[in-house]
Amino acid sequence: MTGNAVSIPLQSRFRDAMAGVCSPVAVVTSRDGDRPHGTTVSAFMSLSMEPPMIAVALDHSSDLLAAVRAHGRFGVNVLAAPQHEIAGAFARKGAAKFDGVPWTDSGGVPKLAEVAGWVACEVTDLVVGGDHTVLFGTVVEAEVGVDRPLTYFARTFGTHLPHEAPLTQGAS
Repeated sequence: MTGNAVSIPLQSRFRDAMAGVCSPVAVVTSRDGDRPHGTTVSAFMSLSMEPPMIAVALDHSSDLLAAVRAHGRFGVNVLAAPQHEIAGAFARKGAAKFDGVPWTDSGGVPKLAEVAGWVACEVTDLVVGGDHTVLFGTVVEAEVGVDRPLTYFARTFGTHLPHEAPLTQGAS
């Protein structure tokens, strides 16, 4: 370890290290009565195939977390590559996130239009991890979109581009 790395706070070094990891971008949604809630996340993953489950991390102070706790359901809208402006809008605080954004109700939660993928979940468990709560959800609906997913890498939005040569079977 260099002397310079010691002088930079661990949280800053960790944030910079994680900026080097390509992540999918999604808007997680739920309801508070009739009012839709949503926030942009990159901390989500598939968890299980039997039963189908996913995990999503939300900040403890998130308004969405309170809505998910009350409603018991959440949706994960995997954004399509052209939807970077939606990602930015849902990353901000405020009640007007859905203004001008087309959505429908699906599985009891808001589903954004033209997403790359969609799952609706029932909350199975909530686990505290540091300053976030991890939601474990059992999938009740799933759909595949037609566009490439939006990704986040080095603090920039982009998308996945395949290598010209496909992976050989058995490669890890």
